[in-house]
Amino acid sequence: MSGPRMALAALAALSALTVAAVFTTPATAASMDNGISVQPYAHIGEDGKVTLSGTYHCDDSSPVGAVQIATSVSQGDTRLGASNGEVVCDGAEHEWRTTASLALAPEIHPGRALAEVRLQEIRRTGGGLLSLPVKTVAEDVQEIELIDHR
Repeated sequence: MSGPRMALAALAALSALTVAAVFTTPATAASMDNGISVQPYAHIGEDGKVTLSGTYHCDDSSPVGAVQIATSVSQGDTRLGASNGEVVCDGAEHEWRTTASLALAPEIHPGRALAEVRLQEIRRTGGGLLSLPVKTVAEDVQEIELIDHR
């Protein structure tokens, strides 16, 4: 096959693959509108619990199963995580808040920390009793200030 014919054949094959990829993409993939943010500060309460907060939004067509918010605060090698259960996906912006006990990570202290928040799509497995995180549909990772109110 000559150079121009080979190039034309390669272009035709690439075009066919591109068309196939476009038509096999799920319809909901283009309509997903998800976002999450974390406030630039978190609080250590008198009860010894760390509270993170922020806002989220998710399109009602996006979840395959349930959607939850997973959060963590890290300082050095110490990480404190929490989640808040299922959230509402209706396209509107909502406030969220998670709380975790310092008893689980007593090394966490007032000052700078890294906050990671994720909006996670959860798919139920066959029996309905087990759930597996499928994917993160939105996330925010930023340095925050941990304020002590004890």
